[in-house]
Amino acid sequence: MAFRDRTDAGRQLAEALLPLAREHPVVLALPRGGVPVAAEIARRLAAPLDLLIVRKLGVPGHAEYAMGAVADAEPPVVVRHDDTIRALAIPKPAFDAVLAAETAEARRRRERYLGGRPHQPLADRTAILVDDGIATGASMQAALQALRQARPRRVVLAVPVASTRALDLLRPEADEIVCLLPRPDLGSIGAWYDAFPQLEDAEVTRLLEAAAVPPPS
Repeated sequence: MAFRDRTDAGRQLAEALLPLAREHPVVLALPRGGVPVAAEIARRLAAPLDLLIVRKLGVPGHAEYAMGAVADAEPPVVVRHDDTIRALAIPKPAFDAVLAAETAEARRRRERYLGGRPHQPLADRTAILVDDGIATGASMQAALQALRQARPRRVVLAVPVASTRALDLLRPEADEIVCLLPRPDLGSIGAWYDAFPQLEDAEVTRLLEAAAVPPPS
């Protein structure tokens, strides 16, 4: 395995990102799996840790099959897989119903994880967006587009492992991509970890509270 667990992956990735510490970045995680990775990066770079919540839009009746993604932002950022929507003849009301449900779930998770804590300001700062791996890139594409709305000076995408096809899709969305293991034969993300458990909401909240840094005035 390439990584013992998400914490190990975060430590390895943090070493590759260490030159960015001088830019006083903000580290943003995609929950849940991206949070332990990002927490190690934030600790090593002495940077604040925040969240960017993205929800997959699953095909009705086949939720594991993505027809798009939505990122929590004001307004929400929606990425549509138009080829999938056309091929499966998904009607607009069905798409809109899934979108409404997942947008509401993203807001619920934001409240659960962050409570009343404000997001870190990102304007004119370096933002490092982190997940534990990228398979198709749909969720990360929505996240990067949502991140741009906050007008950071620079956007860096950082992941331990990703498919090369997904990285090619995402290159126009980020100023820089740092990936320790770009793989044409990715398979499942969990296959590259010795331990890859499902994270509970309580663990996400614990990691965020442990890394809490007040936003600058």
